[in-house]
Amino acid sequence: MALRKAATASVQFAATRARTPRLYSLWASPVAGGWRRSSTAGVLGSAMAAHGMATTATVARARVRANRITIRLDYDVMKITRIETIVLTLPLSFDGATPMLGGRPRTSIDMLLVRVETDGGITGWGEAFGHRIFHATRAAVDTLLGPLCVGRDPGEILAINDDLQRLLHGVGRCGPTMYALSGIDIALWDIAGKVAGLPLYRLLGGSGRADLPAYASLLRYGTAEAVAHYTEQALGRGYRHLKLHEITVPEVRAAREVAGPGLPIMLDTNCPWTVPQAVEMARRLTAFELHWLEEPVWPPENLVGLADVRARGGIDIAAGENYGTVWEFRRAFEAGALSYAQPSVTKIGGVTEMRRVMTLAEAFGVTVVPHSAYFGPGLLASIHCIAAMPTESLVERFYCDFGDNPLGDAVHPRQGRIAVPQGPGLGVDPDPRVLEKLRTG
Repeated sequence: MALRKAATASVQFAATRARTPRLYSLWASPVAGGWRRSSTAGVLGSAMAAHGMATTATVARARVRANRITIRLDYDVMKITRIETIVLTLPLSFDGATPMLGGRPRTSIDMLLVRVETDGGITGWGEAFGHRIFHATRAAVDTLLGPLCVGRDPGEILAINDDLQRLLHGVGRCGPTMYALSGIDIALWDIAGKVAGLPLYRLLGGSGRADLPAYASLLRYGTAEAVAHYTEQALGRGYRHLKLHEITVPEVRAAREVAGPGLPIMLDTNCPWTVPQAVEMARRLTAFELHWLEEPVWPPENLVGLADVRARGGIDIAAGENYGTVWEFRRAFEAGALSYAQPSVTKIGGVTEMRRVMTLAEAFGVTVVPHSAYFGPGLLASIHCIAAMPTESLVERFYCDFGDNPLGDAVHPRQGRIAVPQGPGLGVDPDPRVLEKLRTG
């Protein structure tokens, strides 16, 4: 049985006198931003300070004096009852060359969903990084982190995230354990938005936004002909920013020749070179006016080397999708290694840690353009985090087509812009029929 509690709160009305309420059924938001009316017998037009927990509340007593209403609330604390993982395999569709991954054709993408259920009937959806590593990540959710969350208040997002991070310090603060935390954290923020009746980006303090610019993040094809084909296709679909995943000059030249001058092209090389090699390649690539050069150095932990490439290569540097916490970003910022920071919400600890990176990056004057090479709740969470930023930033859209995907049109940009979901929480739940069709575990 949920624990019964009581609270007293005051609501200040700026201009109008409210009539005496009879009964209010309220949802409590777990973060600053307040209470929203779910159903009322009167009108309550102003927000109340949040109590830091997701609850269902009923007014026990109310008193009106001038423009101030004092309300006594009785409420039950919502509890997490179950955390489930779901593995999907999404077949890819192509009308040209098949992309490669690790020397093998890439014909499908794995997705690891995390579903958090509560005794209040509200379900949250998250996504943990699943490409090739979903077996280990799933085990971390199912056997380690998930059981520790059952019975807790889903509104205690920061406390849960901190508790789980402290638990993980002995088993690794990057890789599958942090991916698992990321999926749970995203689901908790989805619940928070649904409880508050707000889209996540508004809950995070963002201004109203209908859509955001997206860039086509082309896969690795390995030939100039294939790169030219997919570049032309992406431009025809309305994209005005492109990213390549190539490591030789002919493919980059082909993209620039098709795109023409001025259109921003980024290059993600996935950590192939030593520092001297990266400096040399950066200088060779300057002729193509790249917007940024991404992860040029092996190993990615070599921040001093990355800063050297940034200083001597003549191209802005982007990295961060493989960083495990905000502390790794701090070291990169202090080293002067990054022009663009790319936290991945499904890898770094979810929305909670992503927001910390964004705040830190602003203090260092580094632009944040999140990594979002996925197609489930992780992509939606990235969109909401970007929409909550004070200035507009790009959304990465991995350049893949699918016959079916669980979020439908929500993952599809139109004319180079992707919609910001306006429903509560992440705004879109996975389609259960598509889940059943694509589920492989």
